Amino acid sequence: MSELTHFDDRGASRMVDVGGKAETDRVAVASAVVRMKPATLALVRDKGLSKGDVMEVARLAGIMAAKKTADLIPLCHPLPLTSVTLDFSFPTEDSLRIEATVRVFARTGVEMEALTAVSVAALTVYDMAKAVDREMTVELVRLERKGGGKSGDFRRDS
Repeated sequence: MSELTHFDDRGASRMVDVGGKAETDRVAVASAVVRMKPATLALVRDKGLSKGDVMEVARLAGIMAAKKTADLIPLCHPLPLTSVTLDFSFPTEDSLRIEATVRVFARTGVEMEALTAVSVAALTVYDMAKAVDREMTVELVRLERKGGGKSGDFRRDS
């Protein structure tokens, strides 16, 4: 079989045994972009939508999603997260960038938790603003960096 650790030598799915790994501080940062009309972005930024503060609701949704990742992704380990933060920025006149930083002291990393956090936060933005802009897109969901663990550090170049 391949070097994918979620399959045994017969190709059957399995949860990786991390029991022999050392507990270490681990961190992962992921990001996503929600592209929308400039007028929609202004409403989101200025808290002008009738549903409320879109970014604060998205922040809470992202935090909750990170905590539930093992319930959503079949082979993820449930982890005792020590910190989840979500930050928002406006890199262009038509985009909202969401970045999640997730930390844990555990035997496995938190990349999936960070990716889940930004994905659900982005979908929450879509849900709250869809009444004014159904053409929004969720783009560039990706791991930006990770640290800790046996595989070492990763940092996206671009």
